[in-house]
Amino acid sequence: MNIDRVTVPFLPGVILLREMNYFKGINHFLVFDLDGTISDPLTGITHSLNCAIGAFGYPEMDKSTVAQYIGPPLDIIMRKIINSDSSELISNIIGHYRDYYNRIGYAENTLYPEIYGTLQYLIANNIPMGICTSKRVDFAEKILKLFQLLTFFSFISGGDDGIQKTNQLRLLLENEIIDKTAIMIGDRAVDIQAAHENGLKSIGVLWGYGSKEELCEAFPEKILHNPEELKKII
Repeated sequence: MNIDRVTVPFLPGVILLREMNYFKGINHFLVFDLDGTISDPLTGITHSLNCAIGAFGYPEMDKSTVAQYIGPPLDIIMRKIINSDSSELISNIIGHYRDYYNRIGYAENTLYPEIYGTLQYLIANNIPMGICTSKRVDFAEKILKLFQLLTFFSFISGGDDGIQKTNQLRLLLENEIIDKTAIMIGDRAVDIQAAHENGLKSIGVLWGYGSKEELCEAFPEKILHNPEELKKII
């Protein structure tokens, strides 16, 4: 499948992988989170994070500690990790993080078992799909290309410093890329809450970094235990 890669000035942080007119009348989008839902980013994030904070004298973190931070926007995570509100310091550390991640860290992702086959099944059944991630859009695109998943999706919405997933979904709705029939699918409460705040249904998944307790407290319509279960929702 040929990909028409389109960037639109009024859709910052969004790459359309179909022409604008494709989205007219398309409904029931499945909107996937990326980290912890499509791929496991733990190794790459841990290495990138330790490279960044180490450059500023902070001690390294082990994977189990880093895992609890995966999901929210990077600037929010960094404030918690270094326990500082200094915008300049956080910006500098994030710059180091992204330098490593862009060169090496993104390629240290691993694809969750059964994800490729599940996405293949969904696209074969004409289910429209997109990505909405707190990760910057260029990094998300590189990861999808790495795993040869780009053709499965119609758009990628990426985050940036100070951008909440709630706002990302709202932008997609306001510009009619998705409508109220879309379903947000993710592994953390932030995914479910962003869906609720935009009047969308949501599905929580347990193969990522959110616990069952965390997801239940956010009240998704369903909670899935493995990617194969996604085939049953169409």
